[in-house]
Amino acid sequence: MTRRELDVIVVGGGLAGLACAREVTDGRRRVLLLEGSDRVGGRVRTDRVDGFLLDRGFQVLLEAYPECGRLLDYSALDLRAFYPGAMIRVGNRFHRVTDPRQQPLEAALAVTNPVGSLADKLRILRLVGQLRRTQLEQILTGPIRSAARDLEEAGFSAGIIRRFFRPFFGGILLDPELEVPARLFRFYLRMFASGPVSVPNAGMEEIPRQLASTLPPQAVRTDSPVARLTDGGVQLVSGQVLEAPVVVVATEASEAARLLGDTLPDPGARGTTTLYFSGDRHGDGGPPSPDGGILILNGNDQGPVNHLAFMDRVAEGYAPEGRSLIAVNVVGTPTSHVDDGADGLVSHVRRQMSEWFGPPASRWAHLATYRIPEAHPLQTPDSFDPPLRPARLAPGLLVAGDHRGNASLNGALESGRAAGAQAVEELSA
Repeated sequence: MTRRELDVIVVGGGLAGLACAREVTDGRRRVLLLEGSDRVGGRVRTDRVDGFLLDRGFQVLLEAYPECGRLLDYSALDLRAFYPGAMIRVGNRFHRVTDPRQQPLEAALAVTNPVGSLADKLRILRLVGQLRRTQLEQILTGPIRSAARDLEEAGFSAGIIRRFFRPFFGGILLDPELEVPARLFRFYLRMFASGPVSVPNAGMEEIPRQLASTLPPQAVRTDSPVARLTDGGVQLVSGQVLEAPVVVVATEASEAARLLGDTLPDPGARGTTTLYFSGDRHGDGGPPSPDGGILILNGNDQGPVNHLAFMDRVAEGYAPEGRSLIAVNVVGTPTSHVDDGADGLVSHVRRQMSEWFGPPASRWAHLATYRIPEAHPLQTPDSFDPPLRPARLAPGLLVAGDHRGNASLNGALESGRAAGAQAVEELSA
């Protein structure tokens, strides 16, 4: 294609790139999206292994995300929701916490559990109520401080911060110390309180597949890694040069920094590790609740596991009939070997799960381990200002990605859509 045949080149086929390409297409401009791997999705990918669906890292969709609600067809995704609450391991027992608006009886029964004091639980209700009454723009432009300091100043006890907030939000934000921006923490808390937490029954990759299906077939090229940006286009690793008046770099932060050089320094990243195990659904243990589709948190300061879920209880499509799929998440990317040796991460996780669920957990078969060193861009209270950075770097050169907004599916889609709108505006000008 020549410059006359293309209006916009989008580098990167993750959620930000797909949202950008869709916005450009909706603006009746010609776009080409270049993805370096064999299919679109970026970090939102799902592999099929022995009939199991393995998302590349523990990922969920918060249905209250405004950009997801705007760009996705939830009905077509066949979403399956987690139980509205969590099971927390404190000491040698599990304790359930739940949303009192949806499960008032269970919430009342949980008042005396050791996860936190009654005062802590009332503070959570007040904070959630306050956030639900606050505009998102105000939440994302609130005070510049860490989530840990925010919780302390709100009066929460050290016990509930350690047993609930650190494993829950530390696992989501990949920072158990909660040094992430308070603005981002409050945004997530508002989203969790405003709608279901779900996964598509056919895996998280259904999200980018749906976005890609809205684009013209010729608008997406996979297996097309970009070597460098040129004056007015890009050069592929294959040597081919493509030109367009506008180029949008919509890759993860480190790749964007490589392509853009000093124009956009790499902010760094937070990593995570997800291990998948399979078991006999009827004979190898399971979650200590009849419904089972609940997030299970480590409220103790011991062991590598931060949280886990029995994914087949949430969405039956994740596992063959009669089998369990257990997704275990470890914050960070520990360097232990992932084989089943005595000192390997798999063995450490299996031992901890046997302590939690009894001997049947020792029979779980290890399916795969995903180490994701760049699961989230590094976002600190100081760097998260403004909450959505401008897309335009120079005339005809734009950038998009969750590193330009917030570390979430919503942040990636919002940044991509904003970059697409900016591209259409530049072309019109």
